[in-house]
Amino acid sequence: MNARSTPAAALAEQPGEWVARARALVPLLDAAGPRIDSARALPADVQDALFDSRLFRLLLPASLDGIETDFVTFFRVISTLAEGDASAAWCVAQSCGGSMSAAYMAPQAAHEVFAAPRANLAWGFAQAGCTAREVPGGWQVSGTWGFGSGSRHATWLGGHCQVQDAAGRPRKDAQGRALERTMLMRRETVNIVDGEWNVIGLRGTGSDTYAVKDMFVPAEYAIPPRAIGRDLQLPADAVAEPEPERRETGTLYRFASTVAFQSGFSAVALGVARGTLDALINLAQSKAPSPTGMRLAENVLVQVRVAQAEARLRSAHAWIIGILEAMWEECARTGRHSFEHRVQIRLASTWAMQEARRVVEDAYAEAGATAIFAANPFERRMRDMQAVAQQVQAQTVHLQSAGQHYLGIAPSTRFL
Repeated sequence: MNARSTPAAALAEQPGEWVARARALVPLLDAAGPRIDSARALPADVQDALFDSRLFRLLLPASLDGIETDFVTFFRVISTLAEGDASAAWCVAQSCGGSMSAAYMAPQAAHEVFAAPRANLAWGFAQAGCTAREVPGGWQVSGTWGFGSGSRHATWLGGHCQVQDAAGRPRKDAQGRALERTMLMRRETVNIVDGEWNVIGLRGTGSDTYAVKDMFVPAEYAIPPRAIGRDLQLPADAVAEPEPERRETGTLYRFASTVAFQSGFSAVALGVARGTLDALINLAQSKAPSPTGMRLAENVLVQVRVAQAEARLRSAHAWIIGILEAMWEECARTGRHSFEHRVQIRLASTWAMQEARRVVEDAYAEAGATAIFAANPFERRMRDMQAVAQQVQAQTVHLQSAGQHYLGIAPSTRFL
């Protein structure tokens, strides 16, 4: 079967095809890494390769010519891409998570946002004062959002807002919490704040800050916040009616986009670590530091470090895949996944990101002075890994949430 002429719905049943496409891009991404880094964006040839591969469409509904694949395939694709370049993999992961928004949109609006072959949605974190006031036909939106990864090649940007009634009063739920919606806006209509993305790593994501003031957003371009249905992020014992705005019925859309970001960003971390470890293994075959004249490969400490790194990466990778497989099977069978599985993927993804950082730091240290040169395959990966590990998905507070659950204390569900 020719993959390029096969309908997306059929290719969704061929997960190995998508991993193979990602693997084929690794040499290009690896070679382009310095250009991606210096441009603080994905260069045109890298964008072309990624769009042509259709990997940005992995989590987009098949009804929009998306792949609508499972999370295990998604995780494997992103980790593979990250072996080549972290920024490219990060942008694909971010965009795929955002594309789950299509499940909550009326068909005409979803088609307008996502149908074009190079359609791409990016969104960032809300800064202070991100509000949407109800007006006839939609919302009047003001706010500033940062960390808009992939915004430089995006066609649409999302803004997470606290909603207000027509009088400007905050709307709240039954528990007194502020209600939110995500507003989708054409990129050319927002103000990009120049000079904000000056960072240590993940430079090529071009994660700009952007802002609007009193912009009208039609009602059909306002979705449940972060593409998370009201029935998908509830406490352990809560039961809710199915999200009325969810129009797609596939198993994928019984998950919150939270799972996409957990699995996707942990995959980036593991892919960067794999690329760094492989670089050390290659270096160890020939480098013989002058104090001993012994090849690194013959050094007992290096041998132990490499073995430990392999154990860390393989165990973290396998743990996440095992959880994602169990979640998918459960959801396909019952229509929902358990709170226990939500806690497990939260814990496993955060742990994987922290373990990956340790692998990169150890490999960088064992590479010695070789690692400090930009021309060698360590320095940029080290910087990228430090940026990945500072992202909210890697924060230790998530371990606290998991610990609370296992100790019988109800954790916050914001990142579960």
